[in-house]
Amino acid sequence: MTPRISQKEVNDAVWNACDTFRGVVDASAYKDYVLTMLFLKYISDVWQDNYDAYKAEYGDAPELIEEMMKNERFVLPKNASFYALYDRRFEAGNGERIDKALHAIEEANMGKLNDVFQDISFNSTKLGDDKQKNDILRHMLEDFNKPELNLRPSRIGNLDIIGNAYEFLIKHFAASSGKKAGEFYTPPEVSQLIAELVAPQEGDEICDPACGSASLLMKCAKLIKDRFGNRKYALYGQEAIGSTWALAKMNMFLHDEDNHRIEWGDTLRNPQLLDGDDQLKHFDIVVANPPFSLAKWGQEAADSDPFGRFRRGIPPKTKGDYAFILHMIETLKPGTGRMGVVVPHGVLFRASAEGKIRKQLIEENLLDMVIGLPEKLFYGTGIPAAILVFRKNKKDNNVLFIDASREYQDGKNQNFLRDEDIKKVLDTAKARESVDKYAYLASLEEIRENDFNLNIPRYVDTFEEEEEIDLEAVLKERKELKADLAKLEVEMEGYLKELGYELP
Repeated sequence: MTPRISQKEVNDAVWNACDTFRGVVDASAYKDYVLTMLFLKYISDVWQDNYDAYKAEYGDAPELIEEMMKNERFVLPKNASFYALYDRRFEAGNGERIDKALHAIEEANMGKLNDVFQDISFNSTKLGDDKQKNDILRHMLEDFNKPELNLRPSRIGNLDIIGNAYEFLIKHFAASSGKKAGEFYTPPEVSQLIAELVAPQEGDEICDPACGSASLLMKCAKLIKDRFGNRKYALYGQEAIGSTWALAKMNMFLHDEDNHRIEWGDTLRNPQLLDGDDQLKHFDIVVANPPFSLAKWGQEAADSDPFGRFRRGIPPKTKGDYAFILHMIETLKPGTGRMGVVVPHGVLFRASAEGKIRKQLIEENLLDMVIGLPEKLFYGTGIPAAILVFRKNKKDNNVLFIDASREYQDGKNQNFLRDEDIKKVLDTAKARESVDKYAYLASLEEIRENDFNLNIPRYVDTFEEEEEIDLEAVLKERKELKADLAKLEVEMEGYLKELGYELP
């Protein structure tokens, strides 16, 4: 029997497979090739594992085996498996063969994988001329054929090993992708904090309208599985960038999350998550880390929005932060809706149109918490951000402000939240009480007095008084030091004379 493999071994093997591309293709481009190949390798290994099991049981009935394989989670057409590609790796045309295999898999699994591979081409000139491209892809096929990446369920045991390896890769690509990283990845600690704040429950419908690679949705799902031991929930998302949408779909399947609906398109211009009456679908939980201050978000059509999302006001043309917030508010269920969104600090205090929208949301008693985060948490930007928590049917009309900006672990390129930092925020949120120099529970009247400005220092006083200086003690110490210095100078003069040096 083949021995089981650890999460670290799989992670290391997949990360080493990236060496084929380093120095040849930018990380923001080659991530799609590596992640897609991991997905192909996984479904090929699952298919082969199940085929071998049927063959062991029904070896003398090949037609029966073929029929049974048609009911597998993913159908794998002949010559479209990883191993068929690997066997022909020394032949010319690796890129074209891989593309054809992916398209065949799409067609055989239209309900699940329709369009998932349309934005990825292994035959692209990004990989160089035909000879270089063929060599790179041969090396990649060989990397994924190593024993450490035998991903058969009978060997892996726990499906999460594959999903975790996928998340591991996405995180490392984000760390090396600069500003583009924010388009597809939210740091896991931030995702964990947001998920805990909105407290997913059994039966919840959960949505991320700017889902990236879907890591935030997955954190919410994991909380339900861990706490209730079941999968009684449904995940929804929308993502504007085609290649990132494909990552989200593959990520879902690799985490065994088949009960999902992830749509491709611009949420602000063309929301895809609608109900049977072509109105916005409502959710128990809405979470997101949308792009900060998105310019050209679609303001020109906002005043005639068919869904009435901008009835509280139209955000500025060059800053789409409140456009995402207003969309999310409109998709909350009236009774159970709660929402967590990451925003730049400007959202808390900018005036004009944004100030009017902010005032309206506060007056409607929708805002529940404002949490300031440390700087350098997010890939692609060093600026500090905040989490806003909104809630339908709040129990009071107060807003809890938490300044968590000074509680974090320094990192080489990125800072990160420790378990104790997350726990402190959650404990404070649960207690919903003021904490000296950390949190303040503000009344609606106080917020009004501040002209609906939510800048955290207005509410949480983190000023540390300097210790009083005892001037008499300082003068006394100064006299003592001067006396000591005079004594040392006399001693030094004596030593110099003994050594034959004459002082002027």
